[in-house]
Amino acid sequence: MAELLLELFSEEIPSRMQARAAEDLKRLVTEGLRAAGLHIGEAHSFATPRRLTLAVEDVPAESPAVSEERKGPRVGAPEQAVAGFLKAAGLASLADAEIVHDEKKGDYYIARIEKPGRAAAAIVADVVSGVLAKFPWPKSMRWGADTFQWIRPLKSIVCLIDGAVVPLEVAGVTAGNATRGHRFHGNALFEVTGFEDYAEKLAGHAVMLNAEERAEEIKEQAAALAEKAKLELIEDEALLAENAGLTEWPVVLMGSFDESFLDVPAECLTTSMKMHQKCFSLRDPKTKKLANRFILVSNLTATDGGAEIVSGNEKVIRARLSDAKFFWEQDLKRPLDEMAIALEGITFHEKLGTQKERVERIKELAFQIAGAVDADPQDARRAAELSKADLVSGMVGEFPELQGLMGRYYAEHAGAKPEIARAIELHYKPKGPTDIVPKEDEGDAVAIAVALADKLDTLVGFWAIDEKPTGSGDPYQLRRAALGVIRIVIENDLRVPLMKVFEQAAASPLTPTLSPGGEGARRARGTGSLSPRGEGQGEGVFDPASLSKDLLSFFADRLKVYLKDKGARHDLIDAVFSLGGQDDLALIVRRVEALGEFLKTDDGATLLAGVKRASNILAIEEKKDKTSYTGGYDLKLLRENEELALAAAIESVKQDTVAALNVENFKGAMNALAELRAPVDAFFEKVTVNAPDPALRDNRLKLLSEIRAATLTVADFSKIAG
Repeated sequence: MAELLLELFSEEIPSRMQARAAEDLKRLVTEGLRAAGLHIGEAHSFATPRRLTLAVEDVPAESPAVSEERKGPRVGAPEQAVAGFLKAAGLASLADAEIVHDEKKGDYYIARIEKPGRAAAAIVADVVSGVLAKFPWPKSMRWGADTFQWIRPLKSIVCLIDGAVVPLEVAGVTAGNATRGHRFHGNALFEVTGFEDYAEKLAGHAVMLNAEERAEEIKEQAAALAEKAKLELIEDEALLAENAGLTEWPVVLMGSFDESFLDVPAECLTTSMKMHQKCFSLRDPKTKKLANRFILVSNLTATDGGAEIVSGNEKVIRARLSDAKFFWEQDLKRPLDEMAIALEGITFHEKLGTQKERVERIKELAFQIAGAVDADPQDARRAAELSKADLVSGMVGEFPELQGLMGRYYAEHAGAKPEIARAIELHYKPKGPTDIVPKEDEGDAVAIAVALADKLDTLVGFWAIDEKPTGSGDPYQLRRAALGVIRIVIENDLRVPLMKVFEQAAASPLTPTLSPGGEGARRARGTGSLSPRGEGQGEGVFDPASLSKDLLSFFADRLKVYLKDKGARHDLIDAVFSLGGQDDLALIVRRVEALGEFLKTDDGATLLAGVKRASNILAIEEKKDKTSYTGGYDLKLLRENEELALAAAIESVKQDTVAALNVENFKGAMNALAELRAPVDAFFEKVTVNAPDPALRDNRLKLLSEIRAATLTVADFSKIAG
């Protein structure tokens, strides 16, 4: 079979868009070809700064012929219906249709349509034209008088099937078999016959087609230069990928900067060099301190060995680092407390006030949470008070990604306690599912208190103004905030009763604009916004209890997602959550884990079957009798030994499970449940539940309900699969 080669050659494609564009091209073209009837083989896509390339294997010469049968109206139907049928089927008249006899439905027309196969070239031309016309670039542009849009002006198209040019024209560009190589080292036109020839000739014209190979080349060259200088490359996968997207023929060079800049925190320097010049940083492998060298990636091989390129980058780096040094020195002249006061000028949210007002709430909440995480309450309050101060610093204004970290540096410079300074940096964490969390055993208790307060204040605040996540969006990243709380609590095995914390957060005025009884509150009520503490009962006044319940439900959903990602069974999570009133995340996780281990045992599996049998019988009989058999049984009506044994076991298990749960001994609670296995099995083997005597029947059904009640102290077994 033939091979399809497609290259779209243009002006420079932004690095951040290349990988997605290559995948989109492969997906859209292959889906289109298959939908048109071409059973193609494997496809491979590539991207460089100036081209998107697609190679598709095993392309058939044409699509298969198709025979289609279209059912029409009944014989004698109105002319309008017949005319519509003929037009849809492509028939000239009813003489071209067939009549099918049906004894039940009557006679009706059918059209037999034979569609011959189409040449692959024609299909490819249609599909590629359609894909390019609606390509999903995040941003695109028009040029000239044409309405066609592409990320940058499209210069040429290579479209070949088995070496033959596919007749295709897009935006005035006619497909051919010629392309260009590197802008400086291979810009002359050259013809290609297929993908292997294409890739080989590109390499001969200074273009490495595969982005992963370019990244690996950059990494190897950089490591070699670093080793030669007896330094260590600070690896950065995102920066590596970006440089691979900026070059077709990467050449790695090393530059240097004045050692005096090393007085500035290393992160400021590395961030400046990365953001402004896409340069890698280097450090001393022994001390791990930043070196006054950097790695740059050029897109050409210079005749002077890169000396002029390095010199130019050093000039720019010097200017950028001078800016960073200026910001650092100026920021050190302002105490963090002074910066914290300036937060009054930064609005957090129009309905939730300024960052200064938010800090006041976080301070109090951190103080209240501190005891639950073994943090000093006063240290937690102080750390929270300074936690957002660096937002008004010059350095964070230039590099927002350094927020928190710069606050730590400024606090350390002012002589703050180490745990307070560290809390300022870590309170933003975790920022995502792979980010670290502050750890109690590493001395981060204060950071944990502030991090929890920060995230919980955000969640309660946005719940209060009814700005919750939806299925289509989460603009305030509230799901991430909830996941951060979950990870901090679980990974530190903390005992934080969420309902109590929600109520504490909701009890303080959310902002002056929403203070109870104030003008802002009246405006909020009038616009359907929510005012705090449920004062008054007018429209838009939220109920803290309702808010806490709804927010806890949101946490339950987030915890389910978290536990499923960790491999926990969804039915066990549901079984524990179904008990209600669960707001201690660490205990929920431990209960789910203990339940999972119990069900792996013979006792657990057999008891589950017995409990489900009891529940099913109860469900059937309660529905039939239109009554509930929940409630105590009559001990005097227990006739059989198996009934008596089961009743005794139930009473014992109830006491033992509750006692175990009271001391959070979940394994002990499961072991207590295991004592029910034998009496439950014996009961179902020897005792007839639906006895002829109505009194006995009712009593035995109530006994079954006690089995269900005994297990409900641990989990809702009806939610468990098996």
